[in-house]
Amino acid sequence: MTNNKQIINIKSLDNSLALMHEGYLFIKNRVDRHQSNFFQVKLFMQDVICMSGREAAALFYDTNRFQRYDAAPKRVQKTLLGLNAIQSMDGQAHIHRKNLFLSIMALPKQKQLAEIFIYEWQESIIKWESLNNVVLFNEVEYILFRAACRWAGVPFMESEVKQRAEDFGAMIDAFGGVGLRYWKGKKARTRAEKWIKEIIIDVRSGKIKTEQGSTLHEMTFYKDINGSQLDVQMAAIELINVLRPIVAIATYIVFSALALLEHPEYYKKLKSNEENFLDMFVQEVRRYYPFTPFIGAKVINDFDWNNCYFKKGTLVLLDAFGINHDSEIWEKPNEFSPERFRNWNGDLFNFIPQGGGDSAKGHRCPGEGITIELMKISLDFLVNKIEYKVPQQDFSYSLARIPTLPNNKFIINNVKRVY
Repeated sequence: MTNNKQIINIKSLDNSLALMHEGYLFIKNRVDRHQSNFFQVKLFMQDVICMSGREAAALFYDTNRFQRYDAAPKRVQKTLLGLNAIQSMDGQAHIHRKNLFLSIMALPKQKQLAEIFIYEWQESIIKWESLNNVVLFNEVEYILFRAACRWAGVPFMESEVKQRAEDFGAMIDAFGGVGLRYWKGKKARTRAEKWIKEIIIDVRSGKIKTEQGSTLHEMTFYKDINGSQLDVQMAAIELINVLRPIVAIATYIVFSALALLEHPEYYKKLKSNEENFLDMFVQEVRRYYPFTPFIGAKVINDFDWNNCYFKKGTLVLLDAFGINHDSEIWEKPNEFSPERFRNWNGDLFNFIPQGGGDSAKGHRCPGEGITIELMKISLDFLVNKIEYKVPQQDFSYSLARIPTLPNNKFIINNVKRVY
């Protein structure tokens, strides 16, 4: 890659259709083609700066230069994130609310969730033993939903699980969707917000009793930086922003199962977990397989950086997928190799599947530790706790589709417990 940091202006008509056709590779394709980590294109009928690489990530997470307010399109807020939620906050107000999320997801809370998650896996496996086929993605979404709600203290009926879990999934699936996918995501959010709002109203009225310290209790009675309780709508949105990302871990778990299938040479190391190989394998799944395509922010004020000019109000997209596949950062980035994480130094900007920087001060996902823990538990079940067959199916996934999954959502059968 050239050392020239000047932003290349790619002259063309609006590239929105190209983004839809290229998906995860949209930014990386142009970085490779123009041999520059910084370029400007027309997207969504506006000038957008796209950037990649470790230096770009470190710059992007400078909160004095970039803000999240007004960066996420309303269509994304109306499906995936919720309107005016924590992802669109900045400054001290953001840090104040982020501290709530960090406390909810601190290590002791992670351990509680892990115990519940293990129980839900065990209960589900009993059912799977009697099924002809198990669609792993769907079933893991249900497991994650049950575990997340029980952990958070959110009441639900078993008859609701399928619809509620699939609603969370539809919000996630709508991120890069148009037409029917977007409509499904929007309807799903409306249903989910209505459900959670009713619960919060019942908690505040005393109809539902909560345990102090539970996610439901803390979110229901949280006060913002001005000392005001969140209105019911915002409290519901933020509670969903705890539950929905946990359900989203189903994508990583399915890609973990695919990695096991595609790389049986690692099975023995995973079974013995020598050298903490489980941790390395999970991190490589998060690096190698597609999850977050890019992250958006807006320039706060005009500034120059290494011969690059950033104009106030410009939308900037950071190439999360491309950074995780950058040959300047990773040796042979298109090969699946868990060993690369044996001596990884924990750099906050060269590995950003769930965002970069300091999670306490910026917008890195506060639930990253939960993601890793639940992935490890799931891998342990797939390797050590059950035996299963993988029938012939379509394992391919499209990088043009955001988000993406193996086309058949990974089907298994002949499931048997071995614990």
